Amino acid sequence: MYSLELGLRYSPFPISIQKKEFEDVKRIYDEIKHYMNETLETSNLIELSCDKVQDKLITVRTKEIISVQIYEKSSVAGGAKRPGFSLNVD
Repeated sequence: MYSLELGLRYSPFPISIQKKEFEDVKRIYDEIKHYMNETLETSNLIELSCDKVQDKLITVRTKEIISVQIYEKSSVAGGAKRPGFSLNVD
């Protein structure tokens, strides 16, 4: 299961959806990046659905998105990879 997490302007909490296939979440990620590169005069909406919670729909005004990330939720060790970036010091 892959999670796509969005950071929104003026919101302390991210919103996220889960997709079963990496190709699905990567397509949405690329679409959001495209919208983030457009000028702020455009006011597109993007609707996202979740594979984990079937009734979960989120519609977001794309100009309010300030960050987007993908991470894989792993069933190994009962947790998830930590979202974001980390440095491994050996």
